[in-house]
Amino acid sequence: MEDKKIYFDNNDTTPMVEPVFNAMKPYFMENFGNPASLHEYGLEAEEAVGKAREDIANLINATPEELIFTGGATEANNLALFGLARMAPEKKRHIITSKVEHHAILNTVKRLGKEGFKVTFLEVDREGFVDPDDLKKAITPETFLVTVVHGNHVVGTVQDLNALGQICRDSGVLFHTDAAQSFTKVPLNVKDTPIDLISLNSHKIHGPKGVGALYMRKGVKIGRLMEGGPQENNRRPGTENVPGIMGFAEAARIGIAQQEENNQHICKIRDRLLDRLLEIPHTHINGPQGDKRLSTNANITFLYIEGEAILMHLSMRGVFVSSGSACSSIALQPSNVLTAIGLKHEEAHGSIRFSFSKLNTEEEVDIAVGHMHAVVDQLRSMSAFIPEEHSEIEGKGTTFYKKKKDEF
Repeated sequence: MEDKKIYFDNNDTTPMVEPVFNAMKPYFMENFGNPASLHEYGLEAEEAVGKAREDIANLINATPEELIFTGGATEANNLALFGLARMAPEKKRHIITSKVEHHAILNTVKRLGKEGFKVTFLEVDREGFVDPDDLKKAITPETFLVTVVHGNHVVGTVQDLNALGQICRDSGVLFHTDAAQSFTKVPLNVKDTPIDLISLNSHKIHGPKGVGALYMRKGVKIGRLMEGGPQENNRRPGTENVPGIMGFAEAARIGIAQQEENNQHICKIRDRLLDRLLEIPHTHINGPQGDKRLSTNANITFLYIEGEAILMHLSMRGVFVSSGSACSSIALQPSNVLTAIGLKHEEAHGSIRFSFSKLNTEEEVDIAVGHMHAVVDQLRSMSAFIPEEHSEIEGKGTTFYKKKKDEF
C-alpha cells in the first residue's frame, strides 16, 4: 500500500468510473451517428441524446427543454453571462457577482466590464459566504443579473441559493449559479429554488471531460455565442458530443442515486484527515465546517512554508493535492478566494487543498497524513520565515500570535 498513488485532487477532476465508460463505448464505434442526420444512425443518436437530456433534467427537477448541452461548465458560464448580456435592455447594464468566483465567471464579468457593463464584486465573510443583505443593497434599477457560485472550488463554501435567489426574484433580477462543484453533492431542485440558470459539468462527478450543461429556466432568453446550425434548441450550434453526453448522464444518475451514501463516506475520511493535520502546529482550516461545506473539500494553511513546495514534495511521495485552486496554481498570484476571505498573501501561498471522492479510503488518509507530517517538518526546518520573537498561544488547528492576533 505504501507505493500506492493517492489522489486527493478531486475538486480539480475525478477519475471516470467503469459504468460511465461502459455507457459511452457504443457511441464511439457502433452508434456513431450525428443527431442532426435523418437516417437510422442519426435518429438513434438523437434519441440517445434526448434520453440523456431528460434524465439529467429530471435530476434537478427541470424539463428537458430547459437543458442545453455544452463543452463544460466554463462554456456554460460564458453562454449564460455573455448570452444574457447580449439580450439585456439598454438601461440594464449592471451585473453583480462575488469575489470568490471561479475564473470562468470572474474573467467573463471583467470582460463585460470592459465592454461597458458595470460590475459589482460582493465581499464575503471569513468563511466565504455572501451576506444576503449586501446583495440586496447592491441591486439597483440597472441590475439585470446576479451570479454567485454554489459550492466554492477552493474552500468548499456552500452558498444559500434560496436566500440569494429570493432577493433576486423579488427584485426582478435574473440569478445564475456555477454548480460545477456542488452537482450530485448538494441537492439541486429548480422548482423549489428561486434560480434562473445553473452551470453543470461532468468531469467532477466521475464522468468524461469536455461536456457540461446549462440549465435555463423556461422564458429566459440568451443570445448565441457562436453561429452555425440549430443544435441545442438553436442556442449552441455544433454537432453534439454524443459519447460525452451519454457518459455525463450516467455519471449524474449514479451520483444522485448515491448522493447520501457518498457524502457520508467522504465526510468521514475528510474529517479524519482534518483532525490529524490540524494537530500540526501553526495550521488553520480555511472556509466553513459542517454541512455548510462541500463534503469533498478541505483547505488548510500551513504557516511559514510555501504551498507549491508542499505540493511538489507530496507529489514525489505519490500524494497528489492542489495548492489553493488547481485552476490558478500555475500563476504566482495567490488565490482570489483565499485573499477574499481575509488571508494574507503568505498565508494564501501556504495553503493546500485536499479534495476527495467516493473512491478514496481511510487507509489513504492515514498514509497521506504521515507523508504530510514529514514534509512539513522538512520544509519548516529549512524555512527562513518563522518569527522566533513571537510569543505563541496555541489551540488545536489554530495558532494566534499576540502581535498578529487580529490578522487571523
